[in-house]
Amino acid sequence: MPYSCTQNRRNVDLKTESLKKIRVETESCIIVRMETSAEPARPNTLRAPALDAVDARIVTLLSADGRMTNAELAAQLGVAPSTAHSRLRALVDRGVITGFHASVDERMLGAGLQAVIGVTLRPSGRRESIVEFADRVRVLPQVIQVFFLGGDDDFLLHIAVADSSEMREFVLEHLSAQSSVASTRTSIVFDYHRNSVAASFR
Repeated sequence: MPYSCTQNRRNVDLKTESLKKIRVETESCIIVRMETSAEPARPNTLRAPALDAVDARIVTLLSADGRMTNAELAAQLGVAPSTAHSRLRALVDRGVITGFHASVDERMLGAGLQAVIGVTLRPSGRRESIVEFADRVRVLPQVIQVFFLGGDDDFLLHIAVADSSEMREFVLEHLSAQSSVASTRTSIVFDYHRNSVAASFR
């Protein structure tokens, strides 16, 4: 067990026979016990759960068709329906599958114009600003997806609106008017292709 020694100095006044004060310095050594850990600190890392061939196949099939019934899933896997159900339930419980979503054509809802907007926040109070901004914009009806980024932009918003007038109103009211927002960059989306359903922001 390692130890360290520190010097504790104090001044003492002594009277001599001639009544003169002589300042002397005494030293004492204090032993301080240094606690050490037998094991080095381990990095706090999040490891992806291991998937076997059946689990990986379930993820692939449901990413392509989230409405697939359990009987259809079992037939595709070549396993009993009870096995398919228990495997799917385990993937949900482990957080591998986070939800089942409908793919919506925004044009059929009257929102035929889409854009991605890069948002940069002001430096002051960034931690609070990031949380507040994310909580505020993610519930707006025009917002399809919210991405929290590392780089020039802090956030990337994917939105769908009826026309350019509504887009301008969205940027002015929900972004530029916010005190935490430093700047925005808007890019119009002509077309996009979705390969699979990704996990949600939260």
